[in-house]
Amino acid sequence: MDKVDWNQLRAFLETAETGSLSAAARKLGQSQPTLSRQVAALELALGVTLFERVGKAMAITATGLELLGHARVMGAAAHELGLAAAGRSEEVEGVVSVATSDAVAAYLMPKILLHIRQAAPGIQVEVVASDGFSDLLRREADIAIRHVRPEQPELIGRLVRQSSACFYASESWVREHGLPRTAEQALQHDFIGLDRTGHYLHHLRGQGLLLSSTNFRSYADNSVTYWEMVRQGLGIGAIMEEIARETPGVVRVLEDVPGFSLPIWLVTHRELHTARRIRIVFDLLAEILA
Repeated sequence: MDKVDWNQLRAFLETAETGSLSAAARKLGQSQPTLSRQVAALELALGVTLFERVGKAMAITATGLELLGHARVMGAAAHELGLAAAGRSEEVEGVVSVATSDAVAAYLMPKILLHIRQAAPGIQVEVVASDGFSDLLRREADIAIRHVRPEQPELIGRLVRQSSACFYASESWVREHGLPRTAEQALQHDFIGLDRTGHYLHHLRGQGLLLSSTNFRSYADNSVTYWEMVRQGLGIGAIMEEIARETPGVVRVLEDVPGFSLPIWLVTHRELHTARRIRIVFDLLAEILA
């Protein structure tokens, strides 16, 4: 066979990576029947069986496993080609995606977007809200707002400034429980937890708060839900000072306890930074966040 259809090969690659046709179809934005036909067409063209159906999953065959490495190489080359092409685009119109935490997306990004719209009306900004890291190398976003410095050599980052997170409670909570100021007073009160693994508790203990699991009667793994629980009076929580200033009805507590240092980094792919529209949004974000 002299030619390989890239769409068929990509269908094979994503099905192998995800383990099912439905998951691969969602990732590629196609229907499951279309993806199934592409995989079948590739098997027919190559004269091999690439998958065996096991229940609802697709189990890759030994032959498929041998070909998967070659497909990954071609997929990586196509990905790099797309990055290079996007990086050299001089258009000042189009979509730029910005990944950030759920809380920053909900409470800070709307005002930021108004500034960007005024400065660059031809650019549409898509906000990718997630408390997990978006993979910039796989183009899950063009730019990310993070609190850690990027480590991958393919990424570039700019430290915009140092922010901090302090402790807050609702006004109604303070009326009922008083205004605790010290780490010792904090031991008598409820906190909102960010996880049940103990990682957040360990982090708070590093700030001098010798809390235990009994201090946490509510948890949320989403930062917007977490902050809303604080705002509704369920307990004490920490949040960026910028978000607290935008939230009516909350009060700073535990003022004698040092806050968390939160550096604000802007991160993008080296190739993408040369795209004019992405560079414009990157620089605007740096200016506004600073």
